[in-house]
Amino acid sequence: MERDMEDKDRDFPKRPWDTAREMPIIEDENTPWKMIKLLRFITLCAVGLIVFGLALCSKTAFLLLITMSSEDTKVIPEQQKPVSLLCIACALVAPSVLLFLKSVWKSCLKTSKFPRLATTALVLFFEFIASGGAAILTIVAMPHLDIVTNVTILNGAAFLSALLQVVAHCTGKERSRFLAPAITAILLILVGYGLFVYLYILKDLSDIKTAIWVGLAVGASLLVSFNWWENYFGLLSEHSRSIRVKALYYDMKKCPNILNTFSSLLRMAVTFSVVGAYVPLSKMDWDIVRSIPEQQTRIIAITVGVQLVSSALCHWFSLAACKMHAMRRCFLLPLYLASLAVMALLVIPVIVYYQDYRLSLNGTSTNFTHYCNAVVEVRDINFTNGVFPELVYDVTQTLCFLDMSKITDIGFLTGYAVSWWLGLVLCTIHLSHLSLHRIQRTQDLFVRGMYEGGFIEQSLLLNTRFDIKTKEKLKSSRPIDKAMIYLCATMWHETYEEMMNIVISIFRLDRYRPRGNVEFTDFGFEAHIYFDDAFLDVKGSRGRHLNEYAKNLVEIIAEVYGIFANLDEKMFVKRQQLPKQKIIRTPYGGRIVVTMPHGNNIVVHFKDKDKIRHKKRWSQVMYLYYLLGYKLMTKYYARWKKGEDKGSLRPDLKKEKHNTYILALDGDTDFQPYAVVLLVDRLKMYPGVGAACGRIHPTGSGPVVWFQKFEYAISHWLQKTAEHVIGCVLCSPGCFSLFRAEALMCDNVMKKYSTTSIQASQYVQYDQGEDRWLCTLLLKQGWRVEYNAASDAYTNAPEDFKELYNQRRRWGPSTMANIVDLLGSTNMISNRNSSMSKPFMFYQLFAMLSVILAPATICLMIAGSLSFMLNIHPSWALVLSVIPPAIYLGLCFKLKTDTQITIAAVMSVIYAFLMLVVSIAIVARMVIDQTILTPSSIFVIGMAFIFFVTALLHPQEFHLIFYGFLYIICIPSSYLLLTIYSMVNLNNVSWGTRENKPAPGAAAPAAPKTTKEKAKSAFQRWFSWAKCCKKSGQNQEKTLVPQEPKPQVTEPGPQNTIVNDDDDCREELVYDFPYQCWVSELQGLATDMKLEEDSLDKEEEDFFIELQMKYLEPLRIPAAKQEEAKESLKELRNKINFTFFMINALWLMATFTLQTFDVSIFIKLPKVSVELEEIGVVKIDPIGFMFIFGFAISILIQFVAMIFHRLNTLIHYVAFLNTEPKAVSKTNDHYLPHKKKVVSEASSVESDSD
Repeated sequence: MERDMEDKDRDFPKRPWDTAREMPIIEDENTPWKMIKLLRFITLCAVGLIVFGLALCSKTAFLLLITMSSEDTKVIPEQQKPVSLLCIACALVAPSVLLFLKSVWKSCLKTSKFPRLATTALVLFFEFIASGGAAILTIVAMPHLDIVTNVTILNGAAFLSALLQVVAHCTGKERSRFLAPAITAILLILVGYGLFVYLYILKDLSDIKTAIWVGLAVGASLLVSFNWWENYFGLLSEHSRSIRVKALYYDMKKCPNILNTFSSLLRMAVTFSVVGAYVPLSKMDWDIVRSIPEQQTRIIAITVGVQLVSSALCHWFSLAACKMHAMRRCFLLPLYLASLAVMALLVIPVIVYYQDYRLSLNGTSTNFTHYCNAVVEVRDINFTNGVFPELVYDVTQTLCFLDMSKITDIGFLTGYAVSWWLGLVLCTIHLSHLSLHRIQRTQDLFVRGMYEGGFIEQSLLLNTRFDIKTKEKLKSSRPIDKAMIYLCATMWHETYEEMMNIVISIFRLDRYRPRGNVEFTDFGFEAHIYFDDAFLDVKGSRGRHLNEYAKNLVEIIAEVYGIFANLDEKMFVKRQQLPKQKIIRTPYGGRIVVTMPHGNNIVVHFKDKDKIRHKKRWSQVMYLYYLLGYKLMTKYYARWKKGEDKGSLRPDLKKEKHNTYILALDGDTDFQPYAVVLLVDRLKMYPGVGAACGRIHPTGSGPVVWFQKFEYAISHWLQKTAEHVIGCVLCSPGCFSLFRAEALMCDNVMKKYSTTSIQASQYVQYDQGEDRWLCTLLLKQGWRVEYNAASDAYTNAPEDFKELYNQRRRWGPSTMANIVDLLGSTNMISNRNSSMSKPFMFYQLFAMLSVILAPATICLMIAGSLSFMLNIHPSWALVLSVIPPAIYLGLCFKLKTDTQITIAAVMSVIYAFLMLVVSIAIVARMVIDQTILTPSSIFVIGMAFIFFVTALLHPQEFHLIFYGFLYIICIPSSYLLLTIYSMVNLNNVSWGTRENKPAPGAAAPAAPKTTKEKAKSAFQRWFSWAKCCKKSGQNQEKTLVPQEPKPQVTEPGPQNTIVNDDDDCREELVYDFPYQCWVSELQGLATDMKLEEDSLDKEEEDFFIELQMKYLEPLRIPAAKQEEAKESLKELRNKINFTFFMINALWLMATFTLQTFDVSIFIKLPKVSVELEEIGVVKIDPIGFMFIFGFAISILIQFVAMIFHRLNTLIHYVAFLNTEPKAVSKTNDHYLPHKKKVVSEASSVESDSD
């Protein structure tokens, strides 16, 4: 009763006069959602129209090729028919060529297994039948049929698919609403064949040739239907009792690349064999191919070009439509209408021309047969009026065989055309209810890796994966394994604004995914913040207290809680007194547990560095073992102890590990909920993905931040996308990355990650870039790391020169150490990780060499500009360019780091002016030479073009291109001076950032204590902590409102001494601080959010004690060991620096030698003017040319990969908009304490039932 009264009182304002609020941005208010919805609608409409248009172009062009190959048509003369037949063959084999190249590419870049002989024989047998049927049908039979039959007979290829659908339903003993359409489709296709045979054969029983063509057409079309046998083999093998059948299917799924390679080669061989045999059998001559008239060549080239390009694009856009969850309106509807549109496009001009002819006779009676005899057959080829009329007459010629003036002929023709078309529609109608995941893999959509260029719409419809959808199966498939995400942020010396960003982001996610709401079943979450070095000693207090940073965090949580709890409140309903939360003492320090307004928890762990190891990596080790080791594994161990069988526990454990994720965050990360959802999609749909990262945006102001904005943009736009597409991302940033628990708990990952650095190389690799090292461990175990460009996160970047240099001083050596580690294990990784092939490792090797040679490359670039501006010999210019960095290198070995950075800052300014002159010099050289066709000019213009187009493809980030000029003039600073600074200070393993920022209002740091003083202080803190615990436990039972402890009156005595029990030797301390421990202080300071003290479970407390003892005990390294570590780091620094700068020196010396002696091994390239006239010769040293050429190839690979990745990002984002419900909108519903909030305000984003 008393508690209910407290809850009721809390619903009313504590301070009615305090109604003004400062509201930070808690929603993505800057995102134009209405505009995004409009763009989504436009995108889907555009994709649907593109699929329809491309299918129309593909089918029309292919049928025109068949029409032109007919012996009665005249656009292509009779003796030149082999050319059109060869083009038909090219249209058939083009998909096989693409599949062959794709399979070889995947086989090289990824690990591919060889199938068994039986599997290979089975696949090749069906490929032989299908390819032979397609070649015979299109090359031999269809040129002798009319255009309407040719348009629709390809729909008869659905016969076997419909038959296998019925067999699959019967074999599985499952009936669904799609069984009847499949049976009807079989009957309609058979009726169509019957009408077709009746119309052609019974018209003239003595025409043996026609009977042969009809027989070949029917038989070949049935053979074509074997193309999609794989679509049903899986279901049949699933219900089969034969182990051999199941093994065949399993082998097929495990070896797709090798099987596709063999099958594509076989299809090409069969197709060209058919056309090669048919031409001489038809008494045609291949020699005529060499002498084709120019007009016919142009017609054939344009037709086959349109067919090839439109078929490939139609396949890709159809795939995009399916992945965008627009299956009905952008995939099925356009492809269903394509055949009808092609028929209308080809037949309507025939009717129009025929009607014009009838009108020209001024009422004279005529018929279609007379029109064919008088006009079509006797015409002479004349292209003066264009190609279109001649093509119309050729199409008309194919219909002249039939008597179109008879209703019976038209009826039979229309009958089998409609029957075949309806058969295809009914056979594939089940696709309208195909259930798709938000991210759908291509192999889960289309069974075969290729399309059929000759019948594009049939191949796309019949190749889409078939599954039996019964009501029971639909019900069982609806529940999706719910993921559990642990948001884990590490903090240390973040500012008030930085901590506000991440706390708002967490509360925003709580509002987006309310706990316990049945509408959101994709994931739940729990947030954990690990605060390093949160405690300090306070004079006059028995216990340790939180520092100002930690207290600021508690204040921010209370402030943000009030904001989110009152988002939709009205006058006099604003609640200023928030629900009670928990505060807990722990063996590592303490924690507070806050239940956010929508039910999710946020737990703040305050770490005392005197009790537990601090710094970021050890905070990560702490939450890995706590969340994955204790919270995940312990419950299964408890179930096993209770008697549950291991066999039943193992699948549940594996499933939970697979669906448990860790979202690693920095203490200043700002993100939107959709960014988390997009990362979750990657891990849910791809079981081999161990981690996924998003697009990191640096925030801040000033030139240093502007430089980083463009640097981050280029890194994500090109480098990360290239790694994602051609291999695997090597580093998932710790500020915003999602990790799979199963991957982290894998052998040699979490255990290895908790290794204490002992050797000098371990200090560099383990502690200087912990996120990259963790990814290295995942990659070595075979896990894939991915990048999602639509998942945006924002983090504060260094705003001053010194902090940037210190940050990169950590990142640079750590990056090199991890890449060298990966390169050294190339054989092992390429065998274990399917995404890390040897060609990809070679790409990384070249990138590594580019980084190593960056200082020498910058010197050569500056030398070239000096030679041009000062008109001096290149060798002397090279000497002048090397002197400043050489001097700086020597100074870095002698001076302190702050002085090194100061000198680097001054030199950076000088180099910036020099780079400005260099840029002008490059333009001036183009003007003087009156050409842009020199190698250097082409390279510069090409790079500018690539960056500009890349920025255009990222419209929301296009403004970053304007920071590119600052990036260019800072190249010497970032790639020359910073490299020197990082390498020389490799032995400095301090963090370098946030170390010197004092807390707001904090006192100056005290002088270091001696060992004796530390021991005394530790004992006193333990004694006072125990005393405070006892007192707090007594007060907790009396009142819920914390009382400020009254200091005891004691006689003054010397401080920082041990209190003895002996009365004669007792030395009393003065405890005059208002709060005697951190718990009472927080309880006193938190006025709006009351903190009730709670305690850990005995089991959890024992866990933390054991964890500290085994992995996280504070490091107390003796002075001798510290000196030994320093010396080993210096020795490592010297070895690496010698190798690093020796390589650069050798590169420079080789170039200097070539320039000084002007040897004749220079590569001479012609200098061409704008008018393409040779105006001179450009001499390029071969070493530099090969390096520039390799770099250009690398950039080109990144550019192509970026385009591919960008398109997939668009598909994913549109699919997200089509499937993700908008979590919470503003409403009048209020948060009621101790009750689950019904999210009636959750509104779904409009989407079709696709």
